Amino acid sequence: MSKVIMIQGTMSNVGKSLLVGGLCRVLKQDGFKVAPFKSQNMALNSFVTKDGLELGRAQAMQAECAGVEPSVYMNPILLKPTNDIGSQVIVNGEAIGNMSARDYFAYKKKLIPDILQAYHKLEEWADVIVIEGAGSPAEINLKSDDIVNMGMAKLVDAPVLLVGDIDRGGVFAQLLGTLELLEPDERARVKGLIINKFRGDKSLLDSGIDMLEERGHVPVVGTIPYAHLMIDDEDSLSERLGNEFDYGQDVNRVEIAVVRLPRISNFTDVAPFESIPGVSVSFVSNPRDLEGADMVIIPGSKNTIADMNWLRTSGFEPAIKRFAMEKPVIGICGGFQMMGQEISDPEGIENENIDNILGLDLFPIKTKLQSMKHRSQTEDCFDDMTGVFQSLSNEEFVGYEIHNGSSELIVSDDRDYDGLLVERDDEGQIILLQKDNLFGTYVHGIFDNEDIAFKLVSQLAKNKGVSIGDTAFDYQAFKDGEYDKLADIVRENLDMSLIRNLLDLPTK
Repeated sequence: MSKVIMIQGTMSNVGKSLLVGGLCRVLKQDGFKVAPFKSQNMALNSFVTKDGLELGRAQAMQAECAGVEPSVYMNPILLKPTNDIGSQVIVNGEAIGNMSARDYFAYKKKLIPDILQAYHKLEEWADVIVIEGAGSPAEINLKSDDIVNMGMAKLVDAPVLLVGDIDRGGVFAQLLGTLELLEPDERARVKGLIINKFRGDKSLLDSGIDMLEERGHVPVVGTIPYAHLMIDDEDSLSERLGNEFDYGQDVNRVEIAVVRLPRISNFTDVAPFESIPGVSVSFVSNPRDLEGADMVIIPGSKNTIADMNWLRTSGFEPAIKRFAMEKPVIGICGGFQMMGQEISDPEGIENENIDNILGLDLFPIKTKLQSMKHRSQTEDCFDDMTGVFQSLSNEEFVGYEIHNGSSELIVSDDRDYDGLLVERDDEGQIILLQKDNLFGTYVHGIFDNEDIAFKLVSQLAKNKGVSIGDTAFDYQAFKDGEYDKLADIVRENLDMSLIRNLLDLPTK
């Protein structure tokens, strides 16, 4: 059987995902076969495996840290919020329908067999499984039916490390309050406390740590410094989404504006651009902020019709159209659908009250949403691109698709299709369009491939008359380096001897 350890947090966004990733990397470096696991994840950032199944993006990142192929067994339940009170429920990588929070709460314990089956599949090959909890184990109104925190720990008899976020303040109250609200058997599972995101002189914490250990009767196994790493975040709690546009932007850098849609999903598609020196990426909520940008990206959306309506009512529609006359606009997945003439939803997949909405009319396509979700990994190469995208011609790319519905060209004699590049998959479905300053695609992760993002921003820099250097930027190599930095931080700041003892692994 695999050894197991679990990371739980005092609340959401305390850094559980990155700590799990860091532990996976450390153990991988030490020669162990490691698998991440999260029984239930709620996020709009998702990934598609080679066999066309969907899991949380955080678990895909953790798998990369562990040096293994992402598997749906690492995240058997994924909840993708569709509105404030409901989510699409994905089990074993496939959507089973939408549920209200109340309905899902009554249903979720039926999924325990799926959770255990996925976990046992990982046990078939992994030396160590590192489990991530969700939110807090001390949600006293939800504990009776918990399947992701202490409920999960009990199912597989996992020791727990509890993480608190000092950057938000009140970390001692977070940790002690959580311990106080746990049942005695749950509290006994907590073998160590971690203080995360610390800035400053650690010695200033000494008296507080002494009191924390005295009152909590649990050792503090480490204080992790606040780290500026470019690693995929889990969902819309990401601090990166708060990176608003700088009105005093540096004229010597390339500025990319990402429209912060209310239901934004897979925003990690823009991470390769964020990682390139000399490039600034900002998530913008005001159409005025497009004026100083060199490129605009419309990202994915969990509710394309609602977000298209928001583009219209917020004033983004005319701003994007004006921008596209002079500078490039990229739409990815839902953003690509919005760039077309029309989006229809005859089955009420996204909205029972709106079955049709006009798009931005930048591409001559109509999109029809369908209940069957298209999920696949996609491998292709760019054909003869034009304009600012010309440097991408003949470059190979690999990515993945997750979308409801498909888009088709509008056949019309009075439409000028000259110069419109259309790329289709093996089934004849459109995956990419490009013309002049416009680029639209269904493929997530299309800019992750080697130096594709670098080639594009190099052309933007040339058009602007600035330089970002001429050394090719390999995003995959960059990510690998960031994972190693994360492992170094974990190794240097956690008591790895204690963790190895909890895992019953030989000490180094």
